[in-house]
Amino acid sequence: MSAETKRRAPAMAPEDRRQMIVRAVLPLVVEHGRAVTTSQIARAAGIGEGTIFRAFQDKDELFDACVVTALDPGEALDIIEEIPREEPLERRLQEAVEALTAHLQRMGAVMAAVHKGRERPEQVRNRQAPSGDSRRASVEAMQAAIERLFEPDADQLRLPVDKASALFLTMLFAHARPMPGTAGAAEMIDVFLHGAVQA
Repeated sequence: MSAETKRRAPAMAPEDRRQMIVRAVLPLVVEHGRAVTTSQIARAAGIGEGTIFRAFQDKDELFDACVVTALDPGEALDIIEEIPREEPLERRLQEAVEALTAHLQRMGAVMAAVHKGRERPEQVRNRQAPSGDSRRASVEAMQAAIERLFEPDADQLRLPVDKASALFLTMLFAHARPMPGTAGAAEMIDVFLHGAVQA
């Protein structure tokens, strides 16, 4: 066996290769939408164009995988889990807002780019596509993470932890898609914790 053969990295598992391609192409999808070319995808992922179609049946399947990845809040939830629980609640919520806002904005950008110019529903082939279940699971995971963030201060809350976290997420979702004049993150958290009416 030659030294070159010994140094060769082991073949990547199919699912790992799919995820590698998806992560490489996500910024291109946001920038170009469905107009992104296979040559652009191949360059971003550092692979040949043929490898794309060994990993995915076609570009539609790749776009669907991009949406599923964008819906996954895993990275944001990891950041939230690392927030020290001994920090004041307001500070914990600020860090959670930063992590989840970044996730929600990326998710919105990817989904808008992928769905812009998509075929009419009757033209879409029968294939596995992201479902409402994926979105529901994503929201449930975010709410569970926020509940754990509230738990150290549960005795100081006017609402049960589950209701407080659901209300906070509702405000966060609105904050992630701001309208003109919308309060910043710090103001949103202040209103959530202390109310909008002066004592």
